[in-house]
Amino acid sequence: MRGYASPGDLLSARVMVAMAAILLAGCALSWLARRLGQPAVIGEITAGIALGPSLLGLLPGDPAAALFPATVRPVLSAISQLGLLLFLFLIGWEFTTNVRRPHRTTAGLISLSSVLVAFALGAAVAFVLYPGHSRVHGDTVGRTGFVLFIGAAMAITAFPVLARILADSGLRHTRVGALALASAALDDVMAWCIMAFVSATVTAADSGTGHLLPILLLSAGYLAFILVLVRPLLSRVVARRSGPDRAVYLLPVLVAGTLLSSYATTWIGIHAIFGAFVFGVIMPSATASGSNDAAAVRPALEGVCAVTLPVFFVVTGLNVDISALNPRNYLELAAILLVACAGKFGGACLPARLSGLPWREVAVLGVLMTTRGLTELIILNIGVELGVLDAQMFSMMVVMALFTTGLAGPLLSRLAPEPESARDPVLAGVR
Repeated sequence: MRGYASPGDLLSARVMVAMAAILLAGCALSWLARRLGQPAVIGEITAGIALGPSLLGLLPGDPAAALFPATVRPVLSAISQLGLLLFLFLIGWEFTTNVRRPHRTTAGLISLSSVLVAFALGAAVAFVLYPGHSRVHGDTVGRTGFVLFIGAAMAITAFPVLARILADSGLRHTRVGALALASAALDDVMAWCIMAFVSATVTAADSGTGHLLPILLLSAGYLAFILVLVRPLLSRVVARRSGPDRAVYLLPVLVAGTLLSSYATTWIGIHAIFGAFVFGVIMPSATASGSNDAAAVRPALEGVCAVTLPVFFVVTGLNVDISALNPRNYLELAAILLVACAGKFGGACLPARLSGLPWREVAVLGVLMTTRGLTELIILNIGVELGVLDAQMFSMMVVMALFTTGLAGPLLSRLAPEPESARDPVLAGVR
């Protein structure tokens, strides 16, 4: 049968088989994760790692290489990139909904403290680990770029995963849940800004010119353009009514806008995901636009992400090889896990306690802010693309993302406050 198929048809068939394996593995392990009281993303990340060299690649005949040959991987990478950009658009869109919640003062203090403490501790451990991870593919990584990147990666809280954990645990409408959601939204925006600066810094250094200023000026011009010109135009497009099927036409407009914005930030010298996120931030909500079309588009975008994001997990998992870690790497991993937990937990707990929250709710907030999940994987893939992370460092950081996210389920079951005393839409006087 092989002789009757063209090379293009064979490639398409291999992609179909790979996609089917990815979706089925992700679905099965997501179901298992939920049965174990974990968020679905834990199962999806685990599926990605399991289909790579860490598990499937260890079997006789290397089934991972047979299932995901070199010819298929670029196609899978393109599919995962599309899912990633649309996911970042949805994160930006969701941010505009949650950042306007009450308790912004307290949320701002918690977010600022957790980001700064986690960044400082992450940068400190990166400074110590740098000598063992200073070369990637034969090239020397700049110490400054490495330290800044690890610090920024440690400062991330996975806002989408946190929202799902709150919904699954019944904490979404509690005092601590509302505060955690608002804090995480602000937290991620600050971390994304830091990461954009790190991306620009590394890009400027790699260009050989060392000129960071042009990238920063172009970034400022891009933000001015999208806020002054694109945002009003997008608001008018979303608010305009022209029939019941209009949402069908609005979807490709939003996807095209996301892709063009991503292209613009890539051309400037910062990663494409920042363009997708900013385009999501300027997207008006359904209530603000007075139209239901925006609300009708969201499920369609989420459906596309549900099919394409599992590919991202597998593409990430193909770069993770836990079996290649040596004893020294495991000591480094222990230090990374300690810093990852202490930075976010300690940085969030202190301002929360000073704001008047009881100790139990303070502990719940600290656990929630420690979750990394999918957002961390996005950041780590940027590090690989920028040439900042070697294979061992990447694998250790992926394990850290999995560990900090999986930690939330069992800890919350023990720490979660009683619903009656914790429910308070105005945060019981905490501002």
